[in-house]
Amino acid sequence: MSNAPSPFVRAALDAAATLPSTGIAWLDAARAENLEAFAATGLPEGRDEAWKYTPLRALSQRGFALADHATAVAAVIDPSLYALPGVEGGRVVFVDGAFRADLSSLDADGVELAPLSGALSTHPEPLRFALANRYRRAAADAFAHLNAALATDGLVLRIPDGAALAKPLHIVHVSSGIQGDSAWHVRVLVEIGKDASAEIVEHFVSAGAATQLGTLVSDVVAREGARLGLVVVQDASVATTLVRRSHVRLDERAEVTLHALELGGALVRHEVNAELVGDGARFDSRGVFALSGRQHADTQLEIRHNARNTASDALWRGIADGRSRGVFRGAIVVSEGADGTDASLSNKNLLLSGQAEIDTKPELEIYADEVKAAHGATIGQLDERSLFYLRSRGIPLVQARSLLTLAFCRAVLESLPNEALREHLGELLVAHLPTSLAAE
Repeated sequence: MSNAPSPFVRAALDAAATLPSTGIAWLDAARAENLEAFAATGLPEGRDEAWKYTPLRALSQRGFALADHATAVAAVIDPSLYALPGVEGGRVVFVDGAFRADLSSLDADGVELAPLSGALSTHPEPLRFALANRYRRAAADAFAHLNAALATDGLVLRIPDGAALAKPLHIVHVSSGIQGDSAWHVRVLVEIGKDASAEIVEHFVSAGAATQLGTLVSDVVAREGARLGLVVVQDASVATTLVRRSHVRLDERAEVTLHALELGGALVRHEVNAELVGDGARFDSRGVFALSGRQHADTQLEIRHNARNTASDALWRGIADGRSRGVFRGAIVVSEGADGTDASLSNKNLLLSGQAEIDTKPELEIYADEVKAAHGATIGQLDERSLFYLRSRGIPLVQARSLLTLAFCRAVLESLPNEALREHLGELLVAHLPTSLAAE
């Protein structure tokens, strides 16, 4: 690596220099430590196995200034941009990484729900462990270091033991579209108490097409017997670069179900790390990316079974058209002593263009006895026999291909219990399916 920092790193260092002290010694120290680690490693390169299929050379030559807080707070945002049927509970809205009280509703059945900036100003000490947590000093963690160094706001959510949210909580991230070549960084901390339950919808949208970089790091803890449904809808503009890391910890008998749709963005990556540390915990995940043009989406899923009698079921789909590229890595790790584990992972993908590419990498590591585990991945094209059947029934070619493609994708939504939201996401998926489905 050259001694001279890349334009991307240089811009990040300049941005950090504009941030005032928080007045919290341990937080300022953590920011400085993470910035130093980021500057030392720079962005990961192709030889880094974790980023092998997502090259960042072009991104490293660009510089992003921090999004201006005053501009973000003053930006006019139409609430219909992020309205979702079946999601009518509390809402937290960030615009270019800045919390917008005027667009938010923090009344969520008496749970503790606050912007991170507010929580730090009143009770910072309970957040110390999470925010001062150290990542590896490695290029693979560059964006986590960047987020830890530059994030000035985010969300703190704590649901008390035994509480149940009656309505889904909507967390919205809006790119305003008026701050070009800018970056925002958000940190989210969620704790679902013992025997508590909740549904959270995380939503990414854009009000314009300005080029932006966003990073988001989330830590979710599901305590003993907790139940959490997590839905992620990523529908950012095609000028957006979005890098996210989500760590989910499941204690004894906790259950978490993730549904994820990756639809927008120019370059998007989501790292999902689920750690089942309590006996009887369960983590299920369903996801799909639908890409066209020159979009690039990278999903990194790692599920670690560290306790007895845990279970996981992962079902992921991918569609790529045009010159787009999709990446999926699905890893299941069964640690020593995690007897009774039941884990399965399936990843199926469709290529709709001769120039599109999908790279899939299933991994399975087992260090325990009495384990049931299976994984598999496929990459193919639409089934010609099914296509012929639909054509023989008088269905035009374009419509027939659309129907088969939609059926392939909708499998990831079938288990979503929120019917109104499920139907809307199905319609959103249809709207994002490639339009160039006609025969070549």
